[in-house]
Amino acid sequence: MDELIEQVAQRIAEFPSLPSATPLPRTPPPRDLSFAQRIDHTLLRPEATPDQITSLCEEALQHGFASVCVNPCFVPLCSRLLANSAVTICTVIGFPLGATSHTARCTEAAQAITDGAREIDMVIPIGLLKAGDLQAVCSAIRAMAGIAHAAEALTKVIIETALLSDEEKITACMLAARAGADFVKTSTGFLGGGASVADVALMRRVVGPNLGIKASGGIRSYAAALELINAGADRIGTSAGIAMLHEAAA
Repeated sequence: MDELIEQVAQRIAEFPSLPSATPLPRTPPPRDLSFAQRIDHTLLRPEATPDQITSLCEEALQHGFASVCVNPCFVPLCSRLLANSAVTICTVIGFPLGATSHTARCTEAAQAITDGAREIDMVIPIGLLKAGDLQAVCSAIRAMAGIAHAAEALTKVIIETALLSDEEKITACMLAARAGADFVKTSTGFLGGGASVADVALMRRVVGPNLGIKASGGIRSYAAALELINAGADRIGTSAGIAMLHEAAA
């Protein structure tokens, strides 16, 4: 695997049309957080109602989760409910396919930040990555990071590991680091597959200690979450955070 990582790094370094990007200096995400502080309490189902989002926010406050992760239309509601709290508002951009236009992604992200989001989970243009259009992928990530960082917000880059080869996973992670992202994230949870220990471990080898890793997709138990954290994940995106806390307490 080290040889493959080196091959991908060399190819990216020699790619003539990639935008030159100097990633912002990063502080490694803290590794001494409580389990609850690693949870992005998530409700992204299309049928989610405002009442369910209200309950999500109340649960996040009660249990001290890192964030609530919701669709953009619910960011204003979460912003009102979580005002002056330690719970961050996370939203998703270009979700779940990563197939919206560059302008649409940027507009969606800018509006979400205006509405109160401080973490942006963007889906890369997966088909363009698989087609080898590294410039388009890098530019998409860099634009999103620029919008987020202007508001002191974070960007997490969803690479959708279930649809990628190991070489493509490595490429996506390197592009995210080059373009100034703060995190790389495994999955949307909507397109098959989910977070795996092997993928998280590979992502950590590629991005090193200074980028965060968010594992998401099909994480339903405390034991599974711990395995992913031990493999290198800083955040766990899940709708089962409360059940996991009960398992941990037991």
